[in-house]
Amino acid sequence: MSVLAIDAGTTGVTAVVVSATGDIVAKGYQEFAQHFPKPGWVEHAPEEIWQATLEATRDALKQVDASELRGIGITNQRETVLLWDRETLGSPRRAIVWQDRRTADICLRMREDGHEERITELTGLRLDPYFSGTKLRWLAEQEPRTWALVEEGRYAVGTVDSYLIARMTRGLHHVTDVSNASRTLLFDLTTGDWSEELCGLFGVPQDALPDLVPSWGDIAVTDPRSFLDLELPIAGIAGDQQSALFGQTCFDPGDAKCTYGTGSFILTNTGRELVRSDAGLLSTAAWRSPDGELTYALEGAIFVTGAAVQWLRDGLQIVGSAAETQAVASTVDSSDGVVFVPALTGLGAPHWDPHARGTILGLTRGTTRAHLVRATLEAIAFEVRDVIETMPARDTLKVDGGACANDLLCQLQADQLGVTVERPRLTETTALGAAFLAGLGTGVWDSTDQLRDTWQLDRAFTPAGDRAAADAAHRRWTEAVERSKGWAQL
Repeated sequence: MSVLAIDAGTTGVTAVVVSATGDIVAKGYQEFAQHFPKPGWVEHAPEEIWQATLEATRDALKQVDASELRGIGITNQRETVLLWDRETLGSPRRAIVWQDRRTADICLRMREDGHEERITELTGLRLDPYFSGTKLRWLAEQEPRTWALVEEGRYAVGTVDSYLIARMTRGLHHVTDVSNASRTLLFDLTTGDWSEELCGLFGVPQDALPDLVPSWGDIAVTDPRSFLDLELPIAGIAGDQQSALFGQTCFDPGDAKCTYGTGSFILTNTGRELVRSDAGLLSTAAWRSPDGELTYALEGAIFVTGAAVQWLRDGLQIVGSAAETQAVASTVDSSDGVVFVPALTGLGAPHWDPHARGTILGLTRGTTRAHLVRATLEAIAFEVRDVIETMPARDTLKVDGGACANDLLCQLQADQLGVTVERPRLTETTALGAAFLAGLGTGVWDSTDQLRDTWQLDRAFTPAGDRAAADAAHRRWTEAVERSKGWAQL
């Protein structure tokens, strides 16, 4: 027995097949284009996401016997919003991506109108362009002809998971789970349902939104005419960071993980208790079981970490690949005073400044690409420390995501946090979480205890070096962050 997991990320789609032992036995990957129509705007073409999903899945299926598959789990980039025609499934415009900052003025306007406190009370979130609700309000204001078809019921509104499920089921199902819904600014964390009040505030017709379903269980069935001749139950859904929390088997209150992806996201399980933070963290839904039990989490969302490495590769072209950064950065003992604040799309937790911009300080004639590459890895470690310091103290932190393969980054992280950093043998924990959810939903696994037994340690990184030096470097970083803030308003 095995399950198929589809991880629709920010830059590409990964499809993996996970066996009953919790091993990844097949994998496919397909990138899709990033569109930047204006400074601060980020868009994806929905059809390109769909085609990447088909290609990645097709590649994974070539490596296994598809008759062994019992179900499908889906995980996705959150906060990205899409519109599509309910009948043709075509999209009238590109998706607005979670990184997009075009709604900063809408956030400011709503904040000045006194709405933020109530929004935070209901959603656990902040008024920030990061979240879906302001993107939908922007569409209503700036593209009224398109929005009129949303109000008439012709166009559906959803996140990436709901779009993919619509495509997989030939439009039969329009659904999402609480982990995605809780990132829209339209979901009431206390009631566990869409909020009529918030939908009214943002001007979003509630009947345009997906139906809410459990994070695992009997959700939908794929249409073989639409999805590679597969007729399988879609039995698991979770936004990518909640999926990684599940994939890291962080099932108990207090369990925490950090995922290094395009951005970095630190989540800690708070169980059935809705915990609110006054230190810039977000309260969010982690998952909901088929019997209706809602699990909550606290989250620190960092917008740019892996994307900063991509920028070194694609923008500055000073490294040929992300994997090269460890070797390049290791050629120097330090960044030699260079500090890079990768606020390329503003600052997330705990600073929350959409007007901050990327800043490099400390350059001299002696600065080389190695110093800048090392400063980038240090920046990731600093950003994570900023979030972790607002959370309850812990002795270990589980890490995952592509960048955790970088031993130097993991060591820098341990040195900055002063705690042990644990890297699992399988670092594709986002996709693994979706597989676990689907497996629970189809009986491949009977319980979370059985899933916990599949987790295996690859390597533990313990703090080393001079603690005083680590703290001094972090103080320098903090000063650089302050200098990056508000730049887009100048």
